[in-house]
Amino acid sequence: MPIEPDESQLREIAARAGGADDGPVVMLNLNRYRERSAYERYGAVALAMLERVGGRILWHAEANETVIGDDSDLYDEVIAVWYPSRAAFIELATSDEVVAALPDRRAALERAALICCEPDADPAPA
Repeated sequence: MPIEPDESQLREIAARAGGADDGPVVMLNLNRYRERSAYERYGAVALAMLERVGGRILWHAEANETVIGDDSDLYDEVIAVWYPSRAAFIELATSDEVVAALPDRRAALERAALICCEPDADPAPA
C-alpha cells in the first residue's frame, strides 16, 4: 500500500498549483500506524514547515470505528490540514526538511490516504 504520493500524483497536483485558480485546499489525511513515535518525529518537522507555508491543522481525531467499509478502510487517525494553495502543499511536500523526515513517516505508517478537498477560503472550521 503506498503511503506517499507517486511522481504522477505530485505532477497532477502541481499542474494546478500557482495558477490564478489555485485557491485553498484541505488535505484529509487518513493514517493507520505501525509506530506512532516515528510519526510524531515526522510530524514535528512537517508542522514547522506547515506554519512556514501558511497552513494549519484544522482538526484531528482518533478513528475508532469503520461503519461502512472493510478491513482496508481501518485507520487510526484522521487529520484535516488547510493549505492556502496547492502550491503551498507542493512547497511543503518537496521541502528539504520534509523529504529528510520521510524515513520516519515510512517507518510509522502501515497505510495512508490523502484526499484533496475544496474548502471555503477561511481556514476556520464551520
